[in-house]
Amino acid sequence: MFRIPLLVALALCVAFGVGIASAVSALKATVGFGAIALGPWTAFPDAQTAKADPYARAHRARAGQLLYGGAEGLQFTAAVDDAGATLVSTCRYDITGLTPPARFWTLYAANANDVALRPGPELPSAFNALTVLRQKDSTFVIHVSSRAQPDNWLAVRETTGAFKLVLTLLDTPTAGSSGVVDLTMPKIVRTGCGNA
Repeated sequence: MFRIPLLVALALCVAFGVGIASAVSALKATVGFGAIALGPWTAFPDAQTAKADPYARAHRARAGQLLYGGAEGLQFTAAVDDAGATLVSTCRYDITGLTPPARFWTLYAANANDVALRPGPELPSAFNALTVLRQKDSTFVIHVSSRAQPDNWLAVRETTGAFKLVLTLLDTPTAGSSGVVDLTMPKIVRTGCGNA
């Protein structure tokens, strides 16, 4: 007598459970389609526009983040260095070069959930166009390390594990154009790991 309702309830539980799990895994797997990769840096220029695909819209809704409009800015992330190795906090990196043209830019380290890393009070956790020290030719070198470095030092905790770098270009002429592919991005070079 209770066998048929029990089987129906079990089938519904399995169907809803598998459906929810597959939707969550799809949202964790991608930010959306239409990524542009420039070396280790990746951006999704259409993620915040009306042309965004359903995965990008769902990811935006799930994260609850306010994204930039097409002409306001463009956000690049890098989870690997120029050699393709994952960025880990036990290694040291140099970010060198210039940013693409922008009125203002910011750079910080984040974990896999896009939460900015705060290594501790009094430690430098971000740089921007006004705070970075530049060389005579306007290029910069930012050292990413868990140990203090001279000049531009972006601190990360050694216990952080894998992390990513987030470079946001604000009020940039390339955000709303197809010229994004022709940009030159800063290089990310591993300079050592551990005590080596």
